Parts: sequence; structure tokens; C-alpha cells
Amino acid sequence: MKVLVKFIKKVILSSFLLYGYNLIAVNFNMIIPINLFTILSMCILGIPSLFALLLFKLFIL
Repeated sequence: MKVLVKFIKKVILSSFLLYGYNLIAVNFNMIIPINLFTILSMCILGIPSLFALLLFKLFIL
């Protein structure tokens, strides 16, 4: 039960973090979509995942 609560907290925190980033990044047209893949990658890898998604967006897309 504790593991499930911890995972749900990470999902909520990751969602808010991505939303906050998107509020700032909308001015620079660097929005990262909030979907299942991005939220799960943020839950598993943490903050470095946000930088990896940003670099992926810059260099690949």
C-alpha cells in the first residue's frame, strides 16, 4: 500500500512539474506534451528526464 501511495505522489508531482514547465516554455514554443509516456518517464527517472525530453525535443523534433 505504501508503494502505491508513493507512486501516486510521484505521478502527481511529475504532472505539476510538467505543467509548470509548459507554462514557462509556451513563450519559447518548447512545450513538452503531458501524456502517459512523459509522466511515467518523469516518475521513473525524475528531474533528469525533463532535461532529456527537452534535449530530445530540441535536437530530434
